[in-house]
Amino acid sequence: MRIVIANPPGFGGPDYDHHLCSALAARGEDVELVTTRFRFGQMPDPEGYRRSLVFYPLSARLFGRSRLRVPLKVAEHPFGLAQLALRHPDVVHVQWLSIPEVDRVLLRSRAPLVYTAHDNAQRRTSSKKGVWDALYRRFQRVVAHSESGRDALAAQGVPDHKLRVIPHPIIRSDPPRTDDGRTLLCFGLIRPYKGIDDAIEVTRLVEGGRLLVAGDPMEPVEGYQRRAGALAEWRLGYLPQSEVDRAYGDATLAIFPYKPGLDQSGTLLRALGAGVPAVAYDVGGLGENVRRFGAGRVVPAGDIEAMAGAVRELLDDPAAMAAARAGALRARDTLTWDASARLHIELYRELVGGAGRG
Repeated sequence: MRIVIANPPGFGGPDYDHHLCSALAARGEDVELVTTRFRFGQMPDPEGYRRSLVFYPLSARLFGRSRLRVPLKVAEHPFGLAQLALRHPDVVHVQWLSIPEVDRVLLRSRAPLVYTAHDNAQRRTSSKKGVWDALYRRFQRVVAHSESGRDALAAQGVPDHKLRVIPHPIIRSDPPRTDDGRTLLCFGLIRPYKGIDDAIEVTRLVEGGRLLVAGDPMEPVEGYQRRAGALAEWRLGYLPQSEVDRAYGDATLAIFPYKPGLDQSGTLLRALGAGVPAVAYDVGGLGENVRRFGAGRVVPAGDIEAMAGAVRELLDDPAAMAAARAGALRARDTLTWDASARLHIELYRELVGGAGRG
């Protein structure tokens, strides 16, 4: 089967696309990843698949996060979509959409289209219901990473026959354990929905607690830094793999005081993959795998006191912490990329076989 995995903006970084394409190729499929140049680091070498950087050849090279990139990116976007349309695979699976307002008109494929709603709908355009209704009509299948995500998409009007749940796989790592027994980690791109303000207050309520914030700021962090004072250490910027491993090695727990608006968190799953338990607000599908595998605690969304209580319980009870760490390891042994590839291939065969093209 010829499969095109398309991530025009390269959202989510290269890891998810690379691991999915490699796993599909390892199962004997002919896979091409169509994406853009990653602007903040090296891309892993393809393993068994082809990678074509047809989107944004100029703007991805000339600008970092400068706003000057946006007009050039908008001008380049139709040309990337035209390159995508020239391909003749059996299935096109879109991971993220760059400009939904344009994509609903210009996204074309002779093959069945699949879309993974990593965040149900990108937050920037989630209020534009008409745009997303039109887009969802274009896709023969829409994938969520959790049952909660599936329910949210159904509530948005996506027909049930189009919806499928494929759990987000886990990237395994084994960083040396260097934590001090009291370090709480907030990892990943720093955005308003990540709840750094709540993380600071949770840390303040945990005796001897220390907050480690590691990631690239997408919003000003000076206010957070003033509020946290000596409670927090900040490792800012797009971190190389060695620094990612160091952060997870230094973490006793990973905390996720996220605000509503997403289905699943690759960062949470990366924590479990490193054997680090998680404490998460019950937002979207964040809590599903934590509960399923006993890999930490899930508390009501926005309840700082409850999160602090769950953190204290785990930090102060060695048996509870050991059980949560064992749960994290069970999660990574279950949510493998090979298992994800198998479910993706089953979905593609539904469409290639002629079932459910509507």
